[in-house]
Amino acid sequence: MLELEPRTIACVVGARPNFVKIAPIIRAISARKGLVARLIHTGQHYDVAMNAVFFDELGIPLPDVNLEVGSGTGTEQTARIMLGMESELSNKTPDLLLVVGDVNSTVASALVAAKLRIPIAHVEAGLRSKDRSMPEEINRLITDRLSDLLFTTEHSAVDNLIGEGVSPGRIVFVGNVMIDTLHACLHRAAPARETLTEIGVAPAIAEDVASRGFALVTLHRPSNVDDPDKLALLLEALARIAQKIPLVFPLHPRTGSMIESADLGGFLRSSPIIVAPPLSYLRAIGLMREARFVVTDSGGVQEETTALGTPCLTVRNSTERPITIEQGTNLLVATLDELNAAVDDILDNGGKKGRIPPLWDGRAAERIAEEIDAFLAHERLPLPA
Repeated sequence: MLELEPRTIACVVGARPNFVKIAPIIRAISARKGLVARLIHTGQHYDVAMNAVFFDELGIPLPDVNLEVGSGTGTEQTARIMLGMESELSNKTPDLLLVVGDVNSTVASALVAAKLRIPIAHVEAGLRSKDRSMPEEINRLITDRLSDLLFTTEHSAVDNLIGEGVSPGRIVFVGNVMIDTLHACLHRAAPARETLTEIGVAPAIAEDVASRGFALVTLHRPSNVDDPDKLALLLEALARIAQKIPLVFPLHPRTGSMIESADLGGFLRSSPIIVAPPLSYLRAIGLMREARFVVTDSGGVQEETTALGTPCLTVRNSTERPITIEQGTNLLVATLDELNAAVDDILDNGGKKGRIPPLWDGRAAERIAEEIDAFLAHERLPLPA
C-alpha cells in the first residue's frame, strides 16, 4: 500500500501563556500516525531565559523557527509577526495552522494563513468578555472569524460563536488544554516554602508563611497597571491586605516597569508584600495550589484556580471565562471595596467553593488531535469560496 506523506500542523506560540496551552497539543499531534507538528515561536515574549525555563518544564521541543519579533506597540508587533509568518508559511506551507489563545501572535498568524488559503484551527475559540476596549477581545473576534476549526473550552463559547453566525459544524467542544498541562505537571510543582526561599525569603520566614497561609497576586492588564493613579490605589489596597495575610507578588515585566516609571515602588517597600521576579510554571502552580486565595487579572489563572479549588478574586469588570464564575472558584471584584470585602469573606469563611467544569479532564489535546486528523483526512469542512 502506498504510504501517504505526513500532514504538517504548524503550531504557533508567542507569549508564555501559549506555551502552557501548546505543550499537550504538540504531544497529542505527535502521537498520531500521519501527523507532524512544526512549532513556530514568534518571539512576542522575548525573555530568552524565561522562555527556556518554560520549554524545559513543559517538555516542549525547541521551536523549528523563532521569528524574534520582540516588543513594540500592539500594531507594530502584529505587523512584524505578519511579515515573518508570511515568509515562513510561504516557504514551508503546512496543511493546517493551529493557534491558541488571544495574543497578538494568534491574530497575526491567522490573518496570514487566511490570505494564503491555509486552513486554521483556533484553540480557546468563542471566549468573549464583551469588552472591546481589551485588545485581546479584538484578537478573539478576528481569529474566530477566520478559523475553520473552532475548539472551545466551555459551552458559553459555543453559544457565542453560534450567536455570531458561525456554522455549528465548525465548532467542537473539546475542554481545556490548560488543565491538561496542570494535570501533567502538578506532581512536579514546587512547594511554596521552596519557592519563597529561592526568591530570597529567609528559610524560617518562608516556612512560617507557607505553614500559616498566604495569598498570591498576579496583575498585568493595561486596565489595571497603565494608569498610575489607578495602579497607586491598587498597590495601596494590596498593602492593606498584606497586613492581614502575607501576599506573594511576582511582578510581571509590564507591571514592574509601570511601578518604576510612576515611582510607586514605595508602596511595595513599605509593606510586608513579598515581591518576586516572574516565576516558572512549576513554581507558579505550586504557589497557586497552596495559596489561601489568588488576586489576579489573568484569564488563565482564573481557570487554573478553578481546577485547583483555590478561591480567585479577579480584578476586572468582566471575564471572557464565565464558567469560572458560574461553576468555579472565581469572583469578579470590580472595585477596591469589593476586593476588600471578598478578602475578608475568604479569611473569615473560606471563600467561594466550586466544581470542575465538564471536559476539564486532562484529555482536551487528545480530542483536538483527533478532530484535526479527521478534518485533514476527509476535508469535511472545505474552505469558503
